[in-house]
Amino acid sequence: MKTIGVLVFEGVQSLDVSGPLDVFAETNAIVGSDKGYSLTLIGPGRGPFAASNGMLLAADVDYSEATGPFDLFLVAGGPELPTGEASREIIECILRLSAASAVYGSICTGAFLLGAAGLLNGRRVTTHWQNARQLAARFPKADVDFDKIFLRDDRLITSAGVTAGIDLALALVREDHGSAISLAVAKRLVVVAQRLGGQSQFSPYVEIPTDAASPISSITSYVMENLDHALSVAELAATVSMSERTFARAFASATGSTPAQFVEQARVDAARALLEGTAKPLKVIAHECGFGNPKRMREVFLKRLGVLPTQYRNQFLIR
Repeated sequence: MKTIGVLVFEGVQSLDVSGPLDVFAETNAIVGSDKGYSLTLIGPGRGPFAASNGMLLAADVDYSEATGPFDLFLVAGGPELPTGEASREIIECILRLSAASAVYGSICTGAFLLGAAGLLNGRRVTTHWQNARQLAARFPKADVDFDKIFLRDDRLITSAGVTAGIDLALALVREDHGSAISLAVAKRLVVVAQRLGGQSQFSPYVEIPTDAASPISSITSYVMENLDHALSVAELAATVSMSERTFARAFASATGSTPAQFVEQARVDAARALLEGTAKPLKVIAHECGFGNPKRMREVFLKRLGVLPTQYRNQFLIR
């Protein structure tokens, strides 16, 4: 039997807690609790407290009572964590249990609590795509991956947003009990056993974070209106009456990416919209979005999103 402790708090995202715990509980039903997992919720006292959706939860032990060690210690996330401050009591509990446990980590925005405890420094980590930039800015010594569904860096494991905690739990079950058990649990919960691609396929379409008055901002509409063009640096620079070198430098400063990277992402996002909202053939979409041919579009989708255009359409087509 493996022991698992999950730290929770007032305002926790309930699915960050119930999702992984259901995976482990379903595994117990298959392999037997003596070979499965013992689950402990660690929270603010033993009385009821509210999750972010208003659901009442109750912990098994208080922060001060939890001594471990656990085979796995996880910190759940919550919508207020990216901008909030962690209490000393929570930080002390995280430091104590992460040091005592064989493996420790976070679900979704629980990474912000690990960061506040100094546990992300020099580590490769992930969190919800919507909060990844905040995590990187707030804890600059962390190496934040914006796309991975979950990551393991030695004893530290982190997962992306909300339902990615289920993906993480299924991966851990697969490590402990094999693919057949993990697949049986996934079927029971009606989820995929191993999700294709990364978080990028769920993030919103490309945006340029710049001043609307800046000449760089006009490039957004120009690119989207002329995706069937080559859209070279020379063409884009001429659009805003800049030299190529000055334009490339100004664009990188304003957006954090090169013009070529932006154009490629714009093509991907335009294709995503057509795959979601139309039944147009891949050949037509590839031409309209400037890829030239379906083969090139497939290559870029795999590089950017980790899935093929057909797989993306099957998952997101609005029927």
